Amino acid sequence: MEFKELDDFLGTHFIYTYDNGWEYEWYAKNDHTCCYRIHCGMVAGRWVTDQEAYIVKIADGIYKVSWTEPTGTDVALDFMPNEKKVNGVIFFPKWVKEHPEITVCYQNEHIDLMHESREKYETYPKYVVPEFATISYIGKAGQNNDDVIAEAPYKGMTDDIRAGKYYDAEYHRLKK
Repeated sequence: MEFKELDDFLGTHFIYTYDNGWEYEWYAKNDHTCCYRIHCGMVAGRWVTDQEAYIVKIADGIYKVSWTEPTGTDVALDFMPNEKKVNGVIFFPKWVKEHPEITVCYQNEHIDLMHESREKYETYPKYVVPEFATISYIGKAGQNNDDVIAEAPYKGMTDDIRAGKYYDAEYHRLKK
């Protein structure tokens, strides 16, 4: 699969691992929304659907995605799927670094807690994590597919996805 235009990127589901060992799963749901699960790292177990994001084509096959979470965390990712690479910078507020367990949940059901924590705890200095990542999975899920990121991460989930044991041919979850 060759990526060139923005439409080639939209509807795509990725699994990638940062050089520091953190494993993420990310889905370009449409031209303004992403969903993701975190499988390994400081906030492993966290998952989010329908996160508003800025998603643009920088050049043929290179895409920039950026957003600010209700936690106050800022994220900027450059996807280069033809090279199976991502370059990302995550700007964690001080409170997320000191209390990551608060964010390890399905964020959509705890927006008020994220806002409260952002106000209650210190934001600065930010914990900046600039990393390269290697993409280990690319799936064409189609746009606006609510089955892609629809449950909490579990141990072995990314292995199940890469092995073809998680989605059917229409990219719907096999076990619900």
